Amino acid sequence: MSRLHGFGNQLIEFHQRLREQLDVLRDAAEPDGRELMAHCLSFCGALTRHHTGEDVGAFPVLAAAYPELRPVLDELGRDHVLIAEALQRLEKLAELDPPRRKAELDTVAALLETHFTYEERKIADALNTLEDDGDGRLALPFR
Repeated sequence: MSRLHGFGNQLIEFHQRLREQLDVLRDAAEPDGRELMAHCLSFCGALTRHHTGEDVGAFPVLAAAYPELRPVLDELGRDHVLIAEALQRLEKLAELDPPRRKAELDTVAALLETHFTYEERKIADALNTLEDDGDGRLALPFR
């Protein structure tokens, strides 16, 4: 096993890229919403893959290595459900009038910022201690 190189730091960097993609979505103001939809589908797909990976990969490993983080991980998992529901609403953005689009995007942006900030503050350091099992999967750290 080898130590992953700053997995928690990579999480923060990925969150920053998602924040930037969301800013692009929020700045898109074309009248018909088609370009917005293309950006939205890309953003939603990336975010869904990220959260699924956490739920089935990183979070179970963290829970085993750091049982004291289980309440935090449970809360983050509940956030993932709320975020998935918000993303389903975003899939209908093109059908909304521009003020409603903005309101939906602002809601998602606020939800994600709260989620990302909490996640980074609570688990980034623990993620930096995880190991790579040699096949690119997360494993418990040596203690």
